[in-house]
Amino acid sequence: MELLPTISTFFIILSAIFVAIGWVQVSKKSFKAHKKSMLAAAYSALAFFIIYISRTIFIGNTSFGGPEELKIYYTIFLIFHIFLSTTGAIFGVVTLVLAFKRNIKKHRKIGPITSVIWFGTAITGVAVYVLLYVLYDGGETTSLIKAILGT
Repeated sequence: MELLPTISTFFIILSAIFVAIGWVQVSKKSFKAHKKSMLAAAYSALAFFIIYISRTIFIGNTSFGGPEELKIYYTIFLIFHIFLSTTGAIFGVVTLVLAFKRNIKKHRKIGPITSVIWFGTAITGVAVYVLLYVLYDGGETTSLIKAILGT
């Protein structure tokens, strides 16, 4: 297992755990604790993003190294994960901005949606990690586009 992908995956799992804790806290009306948990989730997600982008820029991305007959399924799954994570990041920023601007009515509406998207992002992110580094040996480390499309 490669170190940077393992560390970045840890941070995405950590962010999802903090989101779950924050969800429980807000349901108990522990608003200060909720804020701390959600900020910890945001910082964990930011740590993931910084590690991921740094690795992408300086090293490249790992292409799928598993069986050729699974490559198309992996690629479709990866594209779904990328769409989900991008959507989750956008929703996350919007949700945080709404909270900081004290627009609590909108924050309460979008927060649960953001959380569900983020849980999906974390789960699919872990699945991508497992497919690339645990179940199969990673393929070639290459540019992002080549890693996604397998060209």
